[in-house]
Amino acid sequence: MNTEAIKKNLEGSGLRCTPQRYAVMAFLMDQANHPTAAEIFEAVNRVDPRLSRATTYNNLRDLVEAGLVREVAVEGRAARFDARGMRHHHFICDRCGKVEDMEWYDVPAPRSGSLGKRVLRECELIFRGLCAKCAPRPPMQVSGARGPVSGNARKPR
Repeated sequence: MNTEAIKKNLEGSGLRCTPQRYAVMAFLMDQANHPTAAEIFEAVNRVDPRLSRATTYNNLRDLVEAGLVREVAVEGRAARFDARGMRHHHFICDRCGKVEDMEWYDVPAPRSGSLGKRVLRECELIFRGLCAKCAPRPPMQVSGARGPVSGNARKPR
C-alpha cells in the first residue's frame, strides 16, 4: 500500500495521520508474520528512535479500535497484530505460537436470541493445532526386497 493510501485509510477512520501512527501502520502493512507489539516497537524504533514504546502501544490500540488493525489473541503469549486488509481467519500453532492466515469463509450467525442482550460486532474463527513445521512427520518408508521398512529401523547384521 502506498503512502497516500495509508493516509486516506487513517483519515477515513477518523485518525490523524501522525508520523508515528503512519510508521506503525506502514510497518504492519508490509508484514505477513503477525508481529507482537514489542516487535513492532523494535522495528519502527530502528527507523525513528524518537518513537516511544508508549506511543507505539497507544497507536496500536487506536488502530485496533478504528478497525484498521486486528489484534490476534494467542493464549499464554503476547498478542499479535494484523493489518492485512482482506477478511481471513487465523491458525495458531500450539507449539511455536506462529499465527498463519486462513482463507475466509462465512461463519453462521448465532441462533436468534442465543446472545441475550449482547450485541455481536463480528465473528471470526481461530484454528488451533500444530503448524506444518511443528507437526509430527510420519516415519520415512524405505522399500526393500522384504517390503516397506520404517526409515528408522536398524538393518540386520
